Amino acid sequence: MIIPIEDAGDPCLNDYRNLTDVQLRKAKEPAEGLYIAESGKVIRRALAAGHVPRSFFLSEKWLPELSDVLSEWEHIPAFLGTASMLEEIIGFNLHRGALAAMHRPEPADVAHLLAGARRVAVLEDVIDHTNIGAVFRSAAALGVDAVLVSPRCGDPLYRRSIRVSMGTVFQVPWARLSEWPAGLELLKSAGFTTAALALADNSLTIHELAARNETRLALILGTEGDGLSAQTLAAADFSVTIPMAAGVDSLNVAAASAVAFFATQLPPAGPATPTNR
Repeated sequence: MIIPIEDAGDPCLNDYRNLTDVQLRKAKEPAEGLYIAESGKVIRRALAAGHVPRSFFLSEKWLPELSDVLSEWEHIPAFLGTASMLEEIIGFNLHRGALAAMHRPEPADVAHLLAGARRVAVLEDVIDHTNIGAVFRSAAALGVDAVLVSPRCGDPLYRRSIRVSMGTVFQVPWARLSEWPAGLELLKSAGFTTAALALADNSLTIHELAARNETRLALILGTEGDGLSAQTLAAADFSVTIPMAAGVDSLNVAAASAVAFFATQLPPAGPATPTNR
């Protein structure tokens, strides 16, 4: 249902306003049960994952690229505006040409998510949405079965997280823990060894952890500034460090996650199958 928009103040576009205001979006999106998917590729991955759109917003230039999507969802309004109108409403120049306001799926059940998992990432209070998106992209590429986030962690379905992840936040199952670090007990009761990435005198190296070949392993990564809390380090089975050279003491959390996921990944059950989800 293509609807041309002539007035940038049209209230039907309220879902798309002020996307650069992080505090507003953090308060608005979860409360109203929506998130914003940006670019044709990300929109397609969201739909392939079973997510349901509430509207689309794009410029005429991008109609051909999404014509099949708009035909499939012809009962959903697709608001059509000029490139300058999109920029005025959303607050930045949208190079990828298309947005979709998506209904937020119901939160995943942690116990169900862990039931078939062997490799899990846990994010404690990571608030930078670029880092969250990068962690999810590495998790999808390197065999992580699920991601858990602490109560104060940023939103994996925030627009920037989704964009940086290239839509892999829809591919890797994730859930938000209601309690932290008490939530680690859910992992331990499910048979996971918990390994906290941190600088500590008694840390294993990532190579030593990989050599243990744990059947079920949860890798815990901390916030950008302070790292993991003392309570989390005390609750984990091990602390783990990535050996550094040239006097560097740590990596960005997204880079550290990629190294740790690669080092501890299990052999694939069969031939790798490319996916566009």
